[in-house]
Amino acid sequence: MGEKPPNVNLDDSVVACALHTYGAGQRKTPGDHMIDLYTFGTPNGRKITIMLEEVGLEYTPHIIDIQEDDQFKPDFVKISPNAKIPAIVDHETGMSLMESGAILMYLATKTGMLWPQEGEAKWRVVEWLMWQMGGPGPFLGQAHHFLAFNPGKSAYAEERYREEAKRLYTVLDTRLGEVEYVAGDYSIADIAIWPWISRFEWQQQDLHDFPNVLRWYLAIADREAVKRGHAVATKYPDIPMP
Repeated sequence: MGEKPPNVNLDDSVVACALHTYGAGQRKTPGDHMIDLYTFGTPNGRKITIMLEEVGLEYTPHIIDIQEDDQFKPDFVKISPNAKIPAIVDHETGMSLMESGAILMYLATKTGMLWPQEGEAKWRVVEWLMWQMGGPGPFLGQAHHFLAFNPGKSAYAEERYREEAKRLYTVLDTRLGEVEYVAGDYSIADIAIWPWISRFEWQQQDLHDFPNVLRWYLAIADREAVKRGHAVATKYPDIPMP
């Protein structure tokens, strides 16, 4: 295919789920890389694989199968006390970290990439990162729960979260009518938001109703690092296209 392989070591727990591998002679043993990433193929998990691909840090992904309650196992809870993915261990610093927003900020600070540190530009990134953590993350997650996984259980909940998804898309569309990326330049704020928008079908939203979001979504989907990061640790590597 000619596409650059991800900067990952596919350990045995990942090989069964990921649909890409290193070429001959490139595979390393688990633990050889600086970052251990504990993840699953969810929007929050994909934030971090995309970020790691964007900044070029080598990492080893470990599947935490939330469908099998792996997140509650004691060894993982030591790393992620809230028992949620993603989480990382940075062997260069000895630090472990949970919460996807915090991990994005940490990796941006570590590499000096994708988060400006001066003036308004810094705080615009924080503003839209916090918008994702407080809006699209929890509310689109509820849309998935009721609209995609439990249809017919509650008409009230389905309507509530469908309409809230529409409202959030409208906020994003308005912002993207003013700037190319949510904080001006491409940043960790876009990386945080984009994986949630990639589940537009689950949220019963049509990206063509939001032309600025559509333009932004396709531009990010076309980034090679995003293609690689989206395909890590999942049986479903293809990016959804409207």
